[in-house]
Amino acid sequence: MESVALFGGSFDPPHIGHVALVNSLQKLKFIDKTIVMPTFLNPFKTLSHASPEQRIRWLRDIFLSYKNVIIDDFEIKQKRKVPSIESVKHLLKMYQKVYLVIGADNLADLSKWKDYEKLSHLVTFIVATRDSITIPKNFFILEVDEKISSSQLREKMDGTMLPACSANEIIKYYKEKNAK
Repeated sequence: MESVALFGGSFDPPHIGHVALVNSLQKLKFIDKTIVMPTFLNPFKTLSHASPEQRIRWLRDIFLSYKNVIIDDFEIKQKRKVPSIESVKHLLKMYQKVYLVIGADNLADLSKWKDYEKLSHLVTFIVATRDSITIPKNFFILEVDEKISSSQLREKMDGTMLPACSANEIIKYYKEKNAK
């Protein structure tokens, strides 16, 4: 059985920071596959700007040529907010070990996640560096150089922070929707 890194998120839109994080994960010898799993709707948000189908299509285009990266639509198929513990349990039916990838900005609210205590016993957390946030030593730290968030990107929709293969389509989509 293999070990996987679960990288979940809204990906609204997917950007070069997400790509940089996946690239960093691919360098870790103890991870066999990276599972990129877009949410149907983030448990801490009330809306998505792009549809779940659109976001998964963009992710499939972006990571098409990546070896050992799987775009998983498990949460989207549920058609509801899915807590991380549910996605982890789903993956543990197929994989021996699950590493849960989060950004350092999520650390402050981690204890608010559904069944956080149970979740912390099921996974090893990999925390991606972000905004000079201090990461406690009990987490595996993943250095990621890109400093961008999807909300910042929607504000400055010029394509410089988007993966080249999807930039034009993403810009057009958000400008038509006037999404911020």
